[in-house]
Amino acid sequence: YNPFEMNISYNWLKEYVDFDLTAQEVAVALTSIGLEVGGVEEVQTIKGGLAGLVVGHVLTCEAHPNSDHMHVCSVDLGQGEPTQIVCGAANVAAGQKVIVATLGTKLYDGDSEFTIKRSKLRGVESNGMICAEDEIGVGASHEGIIVLPEDTPVGLPAATYYNIKSEYVIEVDITPNRADACSHYGVARDLYAWLVRNGYKTSLHRPDCDAFVVDNHDLDIAVEVENTEACPRYCAVTIKGCEVKESPEWLQNKLNLIGVRPINNIVDITNYIMFAYGQPLHCFDADMVEGGKVVVKTMPEGTSFVTLDGVEHKLSDRDLAICNANEPMCIAGVFGGKGSGTYDTTTNVLLESAYFHPTWVRKSARRHGLNTDASFRFERGIDPNGQIYALKQAALLVKELAGGTIAMDIKDVAQPMTQSFTVDLDYDYVHDLIGKTIPVEVIKEIVTSLEMKIVEETATGLKLEVPAYRVDVQRACDVVEDILRIYGYNNVEIPTAVKSSLT
Repeated sequence: YNPFEMNISYNWLKEYVDFDLTAQEVAVALTSIGLEVGGVEEVQTIKGGLAGLVVGHVLTCEAHPNSDHMHVCSVDLGQGEPTQIVCGAANVAAGQKVIVATLGTKLYDGDSEFTIKRSKLRGVESNGMICAEDEIGVGASHEGIIVLPEDTPVGLPAATYYNIKSEYVIEVDITPNRADACSHYGVARDLYAWLVRNGYKTSLHRPDCDAFVVDNHDLDIAVEVENTEACPRYCAVTIKGCEVKESPEWLQNKLNLIGVRPINNIVDITNYIMFAYGQPLHCFDADMVEGGKVVVKTMPEGTSFVTLDGVEHKLSDRDLAICNANEPMCIAGVFGGKGSGTYDTTTNVLLESAYFHPTWVRKSARRHGLNTDASFRFERGIDPNGQIYALKQAALLVKELAGGTIAMDIKDVAQPMTQSFTVDLDYDYVHDLIGKTIPVEVIKEIVTSLEMKIVEETATGLKLEVPAYRVDVQRACDVVEDILRIYGYNNVEIPTAVKSSLT
């Protein structure tokens, strides 16, 4: 897995930005604004996409003359004359709305394929099959056929009834300067600016944190940051009384789709938040936090530390460690330690959401030969203002998927950091650098859609506040590059004449 290539789910992207483009059109748009797409892959959430399966209405259901358990049914498929189907399920009855595999439909069982053909069952012709959940891949039950609500329209495709969407995975190549685009929301932000510039009706949105409340103070864990250079911000919260188990299907599907293996609901939530919003998180078994406190510090040269994969490392005195009162639990921003993570027996969880200095993380990752999704993001510089939002979203998901109560106030140990970058932008400079006069209103529209704040405006230019998550935009030339990529390189005409001088 190459972290320079990030898999973006088309439908997941749609949760944050409104658009009606096809996956291929999204790929073209992203490439045009500097997020180059390596490929688009269609992925079926249910093999075969439920093609050929429709809703039928059982008009009559008679006992089979040559069988003690089969029934001969007359089924309206919404195509004129009723269809005769022999069914062996005990629960079939007249009046039901059912799912029918019509002639020619392919059904799948693992890697094997089965085509529905006209057949005779105990001497009676059958022109289709009334289906159970497991036969079409929408569930695991084989206790009987699927019986749908009475008001389900006859002839409705099963794919429409089950809301089976084509899913696409867009492979985006992330350049080293674009740490802000290492998430679905980050890509959505850029796509939003392109949509605005190209006249599409759109909006950018993400879930709020209004539901976050501290339930009690039953599991208070202190946070001490000794090395503030390496860790300018460390936030944490506990959830007490969780049940660690498999994640629900929707979460497993989201992770599997982008190539991330589901592990358990707590770990999966931390991965989900990272790929959603770009903030790496770490989860600890709160009962393993000895002494009831987290200490962020360096350890003496040569301190032994065993990572989650069971490999022993010797820490350098330049490796930042997340420690309990007695020992290191994690190499900050890089890799967790064996024994301190979340396991099936875990009931109390500590969630970490931090900003670690890019240089410290990069050097630790190289020193130990570890390259993780978390270290990749920390090394390039994550949003220094994104920790609390991600922590609250994760805590809400833990409560929803694992139960438990939020059992302490959020600890937020932060040093003063740059909140935004101030850039003076001169219009003539923009025109000269691009080689074309861009209308002032277009410049203002683009910078605003990229979440740059216009704090001052004159006849000759703008004073901008660039959000802190855009670590690569700190100078006027960086802003011009941003304007140009959203305006469109292809919209800058090539001069018809070449001027040269010989000396």
